[in-house]
Amino acid sequence: MKLPYIIAVDDDAQVLNALVRDLRAEFRKGYRIIQTTNPDEVLKSLETFKAADEEVAMIVSDQRMPEMQGVDLLSKARAFYPDARRVLLTAYSDNEAAIRGINDAALHQYLTKPWDPPSEKMYPILNELLEDWKAVRKPTESGIKVIGYQFSPKSHALKSFLAGNLVPYLWLDLQDNPRAQELCKFNNLQNQDFPAVIFEDGSLLKNPEPAAVGQKVGLQTEIKTDMYDVVIVGAGPAGLAAAVYGASEGLRTLLIDKQAPGGQAGTSSRIENYLGFAAGISGSELTRRAIDQAKRLGSEFLVPQNVTDITVHNKYKTLTLADGRTINALSVVIATGVEYRVLELPSAQKFTGAGVYYGAANTEAEACRNKNVFVVGGGNSAGQAAMYLSNFAERVYISIRREDLTSTMSAYLIHQINGTENIEVVSCSEVQDVLGDNHIEKVMLRDMNTNEVHEHSAAAVFVFIGARPYTDWIKLDTIKDSRGFIETGLDLRKYEDFKKVWKKEREPFLLETCNPGIFAAGDVRSGAMNRVASAVGEGAMAIKFVHEYLAEI
Repeated sequence: MKLPYIIAVDDDAQVLNALVRDLRAEFRKGYRIIQTTNPDEVLKSLETFKAADEEVAMIVSDQRMPEMQGVDLLSKARAFYPDARRVLLTAYSDNEAAIRGINDAALHQYLTKPWDPPSEKMYPILNELLEDWKAVRKPTESGIKVIGYQFSPKSHALKSFLAGNLVPYLWLDLQDNPRAQELCKFNNLQNQDFPAVIFEDGSLLKNPEPAAVGQKVGLQTEIKTDMYDVVIVGAGPAGLAAAVYGASEGLRTLLIDKQAPGGQAGTSSRIENYLGFAAGISGSELTRRAIDQAKRLGSEFLVPQNVTDITVHNKYKTLTLADGRTINALSVVIATGVEYRVLELPSAQKFTGAGVYYGAANTEAEACRNKNVFVVGGGNSAGQAAMYLSNFAERVYISIRREDLTSTMSAYLIHQINGTENIEVVSCSEVQDVLGDNHIEKVMLRDMNTNEVHEHSAAAVFVFIGARPYTDWIKLDTIKDSRGFIETGLDLRKYEDFKKVWKKEREPFLLETCNPGIFAAGDVRSGAMNRVASAVGEGAMAIKFVHEYLAEI
């Protein structure tokens, strides 16, 4: 198996030699490291590598080069290898160039010269970037292969499951991929067998449920102890933070999710306002780092498992799973977040997973190459999806009901959208209908000012139209607000039912529900701020209150 490339470029031969020396000292076992002083040679090499189906993991480029600035080189390199990690070498005075690189070339990181000692100033950063690249790399023929039809809801669900759980796979579309058709004949696959998954060892699963695939790829499906100090339901940012802090503080911690870690944030193509990541970070990268951290510290992660009920017996909490198994815990953190609202159209329900997608921009973007797509919604998730899709689609239309985006989207995203030529905001509009045979082909858009309906060709519609809390599964008496979000802390006192269910002499802790020892954190909680950073903060806070609760029982 050929090793992927790391490319180093700097017009100063002395600096370049030092860079390559340090890169080889750390990465030579897993990568082929090549160097050049000429940026044009890099672009020619990338073209050659692409034709030969070679992998490029990272490009490290100096900024100040007479033939071409580093930012421009990395921007051009992105067209050949969009997933390769792009790193800019700058002098301390070149911060403006680094910022321009982040905005114009989707720079992943910048390093200031000198980088001594590399063990502190280079290797940790580049190792994280390479781990991120491994998580999104497309495997070769020796990796996991998923065979199916592009516009199949079950194929979409399986791809989303694998991508969400950071399992690399190679998608082979039966309609236009000769290799898929060849494998179909070789394995004697019939229509009822799709989607089919072929694993690295050659074994095959026909039309599998995600749980069967998860077990096969090594995801945890069994609990390891009879009693947990804390069980966290939901692995979005709040749940992941609770898992990290719970495990790090010595609690027997179990994290459960019905689909995959990350929640809605995990599907974001780029989060640019999270503290400490100047170049931004994708939701999948942030999720991978968090789940690795939680596991390293000792937290268990059960996926895909759906919790269907919580019951309380004295100080013990029992969680029931969809398969009938039960889990015992001393405390529970509910961090199930929210779900996107659906388009209330019969045709949209018909095409769900076959052209109508809720989130999932990263999973289905490749199928939208050189086609028109619609993003419905005006929040940050919609803006991030539109920016990501613009790298693939011929044109991206953002349909919003308001006059503009200023009241619903962060300013940095609006600025990026306004500067992207193939994105168009269609204000005061709503989707009236979606049309097609086996998949979406057209979108009918109603102008809310004139009531006129306009027809647009479209390959897909990505929906981000607000969210509702995922709390319907909770059968335990739990006080919620009028929209279904869980009430916590002193806000519980305004409800008449509070005194009927709360039997403790003390007041509820800040994130505690009306059931002692059961906490809510993140977007599922009434009054929560819908930001990744605040969800992470609440997840960490929840563990503080778990400790206080455990101390009193």
